[in-house]
Amino acid sequence: METLASIAIDAFAYGTVLFIISIGLSVTLGLMRVVNLAHGAFAMIGGYLASYGVTELRLHYFVAMILAIVLTILIAIPAERFLYRKIYGAPELTQVLMTIGITFLVIGVTNYVAGPTLKTIPLPDFLTGAVDIGFRALPKQRLFLIVTGMVVAAGLWFLIEKTNFGIKLRAAVDNANMAQVLGIRTQVIYAVSFAIAIGLAAMGGIIGSELLPLDPYYAMRYMVVFLVVVSIGGAGSIPGALFSSLLLGVIDTTGRYIAPEFGEFFFYFAVIFIVTLFPRGLAGRMK
Repeated sequence: METLASIAIDAFAYGTVLFIISIGLSVTLGLMRVVNLAHGAFAMIGGYLASYGVTELRLHYFVAMILAIVLTILIAIPAERFLYRKIYGAPELTQVLMTIGITFLVIGVTNYVAGPTLKTIPLPDFLTGAVDIGFRALPKQRLFLIVTGMVVAAGLWFLIEKTNFGIKLRAAVDNANMAQVLGIRTQVIYAVSFAIAIGLAAMGGIIGSELLPLDPYYAMRYMVVFLVVVSIGGAGSIPGALFSSLLLGVIDTTGRYIAPEFGEFFFYFAVIFIVTLFPRGLAGRMK
C-alpha cells in the first residue's frame, strides 16, 4: 500500500510537470500550426535563470521564478518577431530546421556561459518535508506540482474556451485572412499566444527541475518526450495534453519502480501501442 501511494504521488507529479511544459508546445503546434522544437530550450532557460536567482542572487524561490518567467518571455519576444514570424504557415520541414537550429544555439550558449554541470533550484522551507494526512505523509513539493498543474490546466482552458482572446485566437487559426478583415490583429494574437506558451515552458522547467534535471542538453534530452505528450494527447487539446501527460507519467513511473533496469522501455512501448491505436491522438479520436 505504501509503495502504491508513492508511485501514485510521483507519477502524478511527473505527469503534471510534463503537462505544464508540453501544453505550451501543444498550443503552438495545434493552434498556431508551428512545430517549435526549441520549446524545451525555453524551459531550460527559465530553469537556469531561476537557479541563478536563487543560488547566486539569494532571491526567494517564488520571486526568482516570476522574474525567470518574465525574462524568458522577454527573450522569446524578439525571437517570435524576427524568427518565428518568418515561418508561420511555412512547410513543416522549414519549421523543424529553424527551431532545431535555435535549440542547438541555446545549448551552445548555455554550455559556454554556465558550464556543463547540473543546476539546482533550492526549494523554500515550506515546500520541503511532507504533510501528514493520517494514513501517510505526502511530500509537499509533489503536492505543489500537482496543484499547480491543475490550476494551469483550468486557467488555460478558461482562457482559450471562454474569453474574448480565445475566440480571436481560434478565429485567427481557422482563417487568418478573414480574421484580419474582421479587425482581429492576428500578429498580436500569435505573439501573445507564443508568450503564454513560453511562459508555461519556463514555469515547468523551474518547478520540475527535481524531476527533469537542468543541464545544457536539457532541450535535446526531453524534446522527444514533450512531442510524445502532444502527439498522444492531440495537438491543441488541453484535456488531451493533461490526460496523456498523466497517463505517460503513471506508465513511466510505475515501470521505473517495478523494473528500473528497463529504463524508459515501458514509456516508449506505451507510446508505440497508443499511437498505433490512436494515430490522430486520443483527443483526435474522441472527436
